[in-house]
Amino acid sequence: MACTPGPDSLEDSSGDERPKWDNKLQYLLSCVGFAVGLGNIWRFPYLCQSHGGGAFLIPYFIALAFGGIPLFHLELAIGQRLRRGSVGVWLAISPYLGGVGLGCLTISSLIGLYYNTVVSWVLWYFLNSFQQPLPWGTCPLDVNWTGFVEECQGSSTVSYFWYRQTLNITADINYSGSIQWWLLVCLAACWAVIYLCVIRGIESTGKAIYFTVLFPYLVLTIFLIRGLTLPGATEGLTYLFTPNLQTLQSPRVWLDAATQIFFSLSLASGGHIAFASYNPSRNDCEKDAVIIALVNSMTSLYASIAVFSVLGFKAANDYGRCLDRNILSLTNEFDFPDQSISRDDYTAVLTHLNATQADRVAGLHLDSCCLHDFLDKSASGTGLAFIVFTEAILHMPAAPVWAVLFFVMLFTLGLSSMFGHMEAIITPLLDMEVLPRWVPKEALTGAVCLGCFLMSTCFALQSGNYWLEIFDSYAASLNLIMFAFLEVVGVIYVYGMEKFCDDIAWMTGRRPGLYWRVSWKVVSPLLLLSIFMAYITFLTWTTMSYRAWNPQYEQFPLRQEKSYPGWVQVICVFLSFLPTLWVPGVALAQWFARRRQKQERVQQDTRLKLQNSAVC
Repeated sequence: MACTPGPDSLEDSSGDERPKWDNKLQYLLSCVGFAVGLGNIWRFPYLCQSHGGGAFLIPYFIALAFGGIPLFHLELAIGQRLRRGSVGVWLAISPYLGGVGLGCLTISSLIGLYYNTVVSWVLWYFLNSFQQPLPWGTCPLDVNWTGFVEECQGSSTVSYFWYRQTLNITADINYSGSIQWWLLVCLAACWAVIYLCVIRGIESTGKAIYFTVLFPYLVLTIFLIRGLTLPGATEGLTYLFTPNLQTLQSPRVWLDAATQIFFSLSLASGGHIAFASYNPSRNDCEKDAVIIALVNSMTSLYASIAVFSVLGFKAANDYGRCLDRNILSLTNEFDFPDQSISRDDYTAVLTHLNATQADRVAGLHLDSCCLHDFLDKSASGTGLAFIVFTEAILHMPAAPVWAVLFFVMLFTLGLSSMFGHMEAIITPLLDMEVLPRWVPKEALTGAVCLGCFLMSTCFALQSGNYWLEIFDSYAASLNLIMFAFLEVVGVIYVYGMEKFCDDIAWMTGRRPGLYWRVSWKVVSPLLLLSIFMAYITFLTWTTMSYRAWNPQYEQFPLRQEKSYPGWVQVICVFLSFLPTLWVPGVALAQWFARRRQKQERVQQDTRLKLQNSAVC
């Protein structure tokens, strides 16, 4: 039997004119598209591989059950019940918490700036994939056309194409360099696509979401089928999922698992609140939260299998070429009857030569060939997408076809996530009526997209990659954890658990069970607080540094470790606390406003008393 909310419950202040989703599937796909993004492809597999393989899934699913899903349910519930964006929701819960909504809006703005820049890089690689051979497969000729570029030969073809021909990166963050026109054009194109897709809010993104969400699953499936048929795929998957339970003793594993859950679900950025605000008031938000969170996690596992089957193939190729180089060296040095050594016989032959002619073998300076070492060279983030995976594609038959599919998949994944961030920005602005009613929504959307494009042009500089890493490390990470904590405390302890449960009962027809209540009231706040303290400790003990691509570095092609200059460190600290400044700022503004109103009422009452006395 459905329950009705009490008189103090949250009230739906929106009118019937608020847009609604065309159907339930459209809403679910939009939330999945916002949650499932580039991090599912290039961060989760790396964390799983580097933190004990299958053992990493233990802290991951614990954090999902007691942190991710409860907070996700909370966001969907308050958005659906109030039918407002993040700012309106928190002002309704308490005027003193309005800064939480503005902080979430700021976080989405900062994330959108650099996230769409990554999408523009993906577009650049996509445009370069229609070539045979692929441009990152060979070194270019030098200016005199007499040989290959020395920097390319000293590193690798894929690294050279990424760092020099795409980013044209500087060797130091102090030198900004010039704007790279090809990156600027791709950036403008991506913001234009975003504008066309979000121009009418969910009315337009709801149509595009069918393609941008479902197509990546199709490509992932194609890569999975192809990857499993490649030599080395079994070794890659074995390496990925073989559990190492000893890694669970490290606090960093638990920290990375918990933060991956919050970042992957896109919590505390306001996007899910905005999406849920367009739902019918009686929608089952509890069921939606569980479904979307599980789909997001299963996608990460699914992507990991596809990615590491291909990376296993790459490692097997690297291992084979390493053996071939050593075999050639041994064949040239020693007189073998058939003048050849097979890969299968290499280990036995080398063991025999080490036992009989160790000095001659040592003089050859043979490479160390170990398949496990090549599997260890996997990477996360842009390193996985633009270096490791692109190199693996080079060795696949019909390489341009696989390159096109891979970068279309990343492009659509990036777009669907950007839809959520843009909705988290535009919906609160519309709710606050920052522009007069006669100004069309399309104008506000265009102004937001244009402003974001202009601010993101700094990432098109030669030093842009360094600044993108700064935004990724400092603009979102700590703030997302902090605002997730403020959200659960604000709803459960400021608004009140019982009143919140009444609202959920009114929407779903049932009160939240013991699992939800314990998670919201105890487990989730303690988990978030622990993550926050651990993150602060980690940042305190970590030097603020970056890795520079420097051809003059004596250990090139290794990237040179450099400390951020003082002025950059100030910017890092500022970005870390910029969204948080809204919280005390709005609270103080509300306090002063109420104090002034109280003083005005006292003065008015005093004047009335004086007037009444004069009359008497």
